[in-house]
Amino acid sequence: MGELSGKVAFITGAARGQGRAHAVKLASEGADIIALDLCAQIDSVPYPLATPDDLAETVKLVEDTGARIVAHQADVRDRDAVKDVVRDGTAKLGDRLDIVVANAGIAPMAASDAWQDVLDVNLTGVYHTVDVAMKPMMKFGNGGAIVLTSSVAGLVGLGSPVAGSVGYVAAKHGIVGLMRVYANFLASHSIRVNSVHPAGVNTPMIDNEFTRSWLEGAAQEQQLGGPDMSNALPVQALEVEDIANAVFWLVSDAARYVTGVTLPVDAGFVNKL
Repeated sequence: MGELSGKVAFITGAARGQGRAHAVKLASEGADIIALDLCAQIDSVPYPLATPDDLAETVKLVEDTGARIVAHQADVRDRDAVKDVVRDGTAKLGDRLDIVVANAGIAPMAASDAWQDVLDVNLTGVYHTVDVAMKPMMKFGNGGAIVLTSSVAGLVGLGSPVAGSVGYVAAKHGIVGLMRVYANFLASHSIRVNSVHPAGVNTPMIDNEFTRSWLEGAAQEQQLGGPDMSNALPVQALEVEDIANAVFWLVSDAARYVTGVTLPVDAGFVNKL
């Protein structure tokens, strides 16, 4: 019996990267999973996004833990689509919803035409996720925990004056505002809401030609007096399991009185600035 046995978790952006790691970690602790991912390309994003095959691999990895999973391709920008996924998943997994991880996001840092897309996915998509999921959580009456994936860029003013980068930072800061509002609003229902703020994580979102190029440019700017983009601890990038472990703690009973918190998992990045 795992810490989360009998619980149901809804995870967006679950096809790969951090989302997949959250799904597998929570499943390994006993939770059944509702997984959502777009599994299609967004024109302004200059690196490949997840595919249906990626989502199928997440399904396999979750099922390998012994947990159940209901997976759908859907767009967090479409509130009705998110609602349909939650309705179907909760119906199939026992009419309950205990955990939400609003993880779906894009990082078109070097894209000059990505302002609206990055706000729509990274901020409006998170709003849709929480707004849709909190209602069955309140109805089922089991309390629960919601974690919003922000970034160190949601705590400090890093980035470059390019639409994709500025939009990313604005959206990730906006997530903190959403988290604090919902933490207050949902507290009386015993639903906790927190945000997690990773530094760079070794995922396809970071490990691609376009993002690497943007990071190299940021490193050159650092040499000219720009912001230091390195971590305090001697590690270049975190692993997805590092973030999944933090999310698991936030949704577990070990953090039962933790709400309204911005949790950096960043190898000391924020503290150093």
